[in-house]
Amino acid sequence: MKTELTELPLDQVRTLLAVLDEGTFDAAAAALHVTPSAVSQRVKALEQRTGRVLLVRTKPVRATESGEVVVRFARQLARLERDARAELGLSGAGEATRVSIAVNADSLATWFLAALTRVPQEPRLCFELRREDESRTASLLREGLVMAAVTSSPDPVAGCSVRPLGRLRYLAAASPEFAERHLGGSLRDAIARAPVMTFDRSDDLQDAFVRGLRRSRTGASAVRHHVPTSEGFLSGVTAGLGWGLIPESQAEPLLRDGRLVQLVPERPVDVPLYWQQWKLHSPALVAVTDAVVATARQALRA
Repeated sequence: MKTELTELPLDQVRTLLAVLDEGTFDAAAAALHVTPSAVSQRVKALEQRTGRVLLVRTKPVRATESGEVVVRFARQLARLERDARAELGLSGAGEATRVSIAVNADSLATWFLAALTRVPQEPRLCFELRREDESRTASLLREGLVMAAVTSSPDPVAGCSVRPLGRLRYLAAASPEFAERHLGGSLRDAIARAPVMTFDRSDDLQDAFVRGLRRSRTGASAVRHHVPTSEGFLSGVTAGLGWGLIPESQAEPLLRDGRLVQLVPERPVDVPLYWQQWKLHSPALVAVTDAVVATARQALRA
């Protein structure tokens, strides 16, 4: 942008953020206690000042790529303001600091909540978690919707820092009855035909596993069950709906008691995870980051 963000009028920046959060100009006007005309004028003035279109005027409105830069700045500015008020003792009585984080479902089901229990009780925090696939959590950072994210991308989003957390290991598994019924004979051939569990339509983990195992371009079977929760996915595999890749910590107790069998013990799948966060010195964010990194060091593979 031609204009430094620090030179942007704060009332215009906050108005842009209100429009995006509320979804329409009229709703933003009601939230800000001004007229819709005033909201429109502020957004237009901000666009003229930056020389960029910042909003797509749909319902609800959406930020353009340039708009996301301004929105991220607005949310970081709001965080700094809240931290400053807290340090000055100006926060409302009992008010807790909200920390928004994007995290993938398997981390949420296995190790991430344990990390949050390690965050010190002071300052008082409340967590707003956004569940998203690890390959897409970075987009929430880019849009300024979260302060930090567990992601599979080592490339930092603009305005963010990144550090490795470790590798989340997955094991290909199925119920014994399913394996006997669908995976007899040559596993390399049978696994491409057998019903498979996937998290959602964008989940490529099982397909990549089959392609690697068979050394071909053919992925898993077209007969697939989409279950968009980590716990539901595990229950589906255990019940015999299909085979799937399960986080090691979830699979191990079921493998020990015979409720699951590991399909290819010599081929675990390791997904590297990273912690991305705003480049912002916030006591709340520092406390959360320290707890997440320490817990990941114990729960994930190096």
